[in-house]
Amino acid sequence: MNERILDMVSSPADLKVLTNEELSILAQEIREEIITVASETGGHVASSLGAVEIILAAHSMLDCPHDKLVFDVGHQAYAHKLVTGRLDEFKTLRSYGGLSGFTKPDESPYDVHPSGHASDSLSVALGLAQARELSGGDEKIVAVIGDAALSGGMAFEALNHMGQTQTPMVIILNDNEMSISRNVGALMKHLGYMRASTQYRETRDFVQEKMEKSGPFGTALANFGRNMKESLKQFIIPRSMIFEQLGILCTAPIDGHDIGLLRETLAAVLDTDGPVLIHVVTRKGAGYAPAVADPEKFHGIAPFHIATGEVKKKPASAPTYTSVFGKALVAEARRDERIVAITAAMRGGTGLDAFFEEFPDRFVDAGIAEEHAVGLASGLAFGGKKPVVAIYSTFLQRAIDQIVIDSALPNLDVVFAIDRAGVVGEDGPTHHGMFDIAYMRMIPHMRVLAPSDEAELVHALHTALALGGPFAIRYPRGAAEGAPVPDEPEVLEEGRARVVRDGGDVAVLAFGRMVSRALGAADILAQRGIDARVVDMRWVKPLDAEEIARAAQTKLVVTVEGGVVAGGAGEGVLGEMARQGLCAPTLNLGIQDRYVPQGKVDLLLRDLGLDAEGIASSVEKRLARLGG
Repeated sequence: MNERILDMVSSPADLKVLTNEELSILAQEIREEIITVASETGGHVASSLGAVEIILAAHSMLDCPHDKLVFDVGHQAYAHKLVTGRLDEFKTLRSYGGLSGFTKPDESPYDVHPSGHASDSLSVALGLAQARELSGGDEKIVAVIGDAALSGGMAFEALNHMGQTQTPMVIILNDNEMSISRNVGALMKHLGYMRASTQYRETRDFVQEKMEKSGPFGTALANFGRNMKESLKQFIIPRSMIFEQLGILCTAPIDGHDIGLLRETLAAVLDTDGPVLIHVVTRKGAGYAPAVADPEKFHGIAPFHIATGEVKKKPASAPTYTSVFGKALVAEARRDERIVAITAAMRGGTGLDAFFEEFPDRFVDAGIAEEHAVGLASGLAFGGKKPVVAIYSTFLQRAIDQIVIDSALPNLDVVFAIDRAGVVGEDGPTHHGMFDIAYMRMIPHMRVLAPSDEAELVHALHTALALGGPFAIRYPRGAAEGAPVPDEPEVLEEGRARVVRDGGDVAVLAFGRMVSRALGAADILAQRGIDARVVDMRWVKPLDAEEIARAAQTKLVVTVEGGVVAGGAGEGVLGEMARQGLCAPTLNLGIQDRYVPQGKVDLLLRDLGLDAEGIASSVEKRLARLGG
């Protein structure tokens, strides 16, 4: 077998001696490696395949890690990992103890910041560029951002700032017309115009050539400088690029799979004395037909068969919480025409495809703009509608201010369907939904439900829509518990828990998915002579004060939740006990003051002591210390 070029690349410095043709061969080898590994581990295939040439061109022209290559989100950075000394480890991608699926500074000096959420790269890159200016350094700063991430408010704030400061740096806009769901918004239409039209390129080049070659008038014209050039451009091109309006020099669209052109363009702009945006057009999934045909499916995919692109089948299991939510929302919308569904570039991921098909006029995809999505929901609620905002827990935390001020302060009928709550698996610390209990329960007027199975989820959604006011419903990623889904949902009594197992020695107050783990722990404790009562608390806020008082009559009050302990539901129970003047030994189980790595959910819960054995062991040890 002939040795691959990839096998000879140990650092980006090795790319500098390769020709454009050799880099193109390397790009194909990298695509094959990504497909082979991701077919076993799962991962963000389409985005990483589309960005291969961008990464190779950038690394061949930069001197990293002295120079800084900043990725937005980081899920397109697999080629970056492969050429920065991580080829041998690449087979461990997204696995417990292995390589992260995103950039991670603890993993490599080539990874600038721990990316994972969209739209932050330009702010980070501008900060690095200004730090360089303050220190008198010479680092080149290059940020890679997708067209969808560019629509996020934080990216616009950074663009506005860098246009003002004129700090030298380069933005590579990876324009592939896709985020996770298809892009939406006016900016996307603007980019589409630029992709489709040669007018901008031809007219700009014409103006520049005339200014430089106008005979005796050339010097005089050149002295007009940028302002004259801009005036001519505005006269001839009414639809000038928005970026140059902000003070950022912008190239015409170029082919993002042409390494030679990418390198030539980078060479021309890296020493520019202000911010420059290179508009690069790529194809998501490039080099792998199934990913090109269905880039949304291959945005984040489970292990798959390379030949067909089909996901490797798993044994039949319960439906996912996400799909149950989607069906339940459609049923609610049939009963109430005021219901509007909102998401942030996650129509499929949040289970809203069926809603969109049946109620397209009552569905809103706000794009990667969670703050706007929540503000929009508030306006809809003021207008008499009943918006349901479906966003992953980790992304909803970006809109805390809008939840507090725009939705909760006026006590509006807005339901927050918080998907991917708790530990989510292989995407790791930037994606675990660890914080939603803490940030939702602190907000006045907010009520929070944590359903323990799919039937409870259906009841929770119905309850939130029936009772009105701001509501949060948190539920995990993946398969539910297998409980029968009710045909007719019930309105749950506010602040009322349910006992799912009786016992007199200890009381385990469990929230959400932790109820099934607590029941497993109760079985283990019973074998050790400890009689545990298990309570499905249902409500994180308001808490069931009576059930907490009853729990305080046992030897030990145990709380179990799938979020952070600091500010979490368990601390809420302690506060309620203090309010009632109750004194009892307590044990709060949840995620301690740490970030959780990537890995299979069951493995992570075991390491956190939140599986059945871990809960039982913690209870037993606490009782032993109490002498009980």
